[in-house]
Amino acid sequence: MATTNLSIYNKENLPNAGAYRFGIVISDWNSEVTYNLHKGAVDTLLDLGAKESDIDSIFVPGSVELVYGATKLCNTKLYDAVIVIGCVIRGETAHFDYVCNTVTDGVTYLNTHMDTPVVFCVLTDDHVQQSLDRSGGKLGNKGVEAGVVAVRMAELKNK
Repeated sequence: MATTNLSIYNKENLPNAGAYRFGIVISDWNSEVTYNLHKGAVDTLLDLGAKESDIDSIFVPGSVELVYGATKLCNTKLYDAVIVIGCVIRGETAHFDYVCNTVTDGVTYLNTHMDTPVVFCVLTDDHVQQSLDRSGGKLGNKGVEAGVVAVRMAELKNK
């Protein structure tokens, strides 16, 4: 787990996002976390030059459904990068492991079989406070990092 602020980036060392389109898939589950991550990602894309009209967001029920949503966006061939945003918090059963593995494997598959890069912004924490700390709390906002990664990957895709 990161224990430093995740929201710090140097805009001057990053490409301008103005030429790119972005898709974002957000899980409604743990929305107090995922919606903050979404805001961090969108604000960062805009700060790096993306136009609001070039950022599309869709919402899905849970983290497992992120892969389906990302697949739909990738298949349109409209986007230079897609971000998936979710939050899985460990419970008392193995459900946590199944969900985390399913999402990770799905995003890995998309990144090796599609032409559109898919950025993984799924928090997998032991308790709610860890997720809150990483979605706008004392450790910054992991969504900001996802926005930066999406711009860099969009540039790589278009080289």
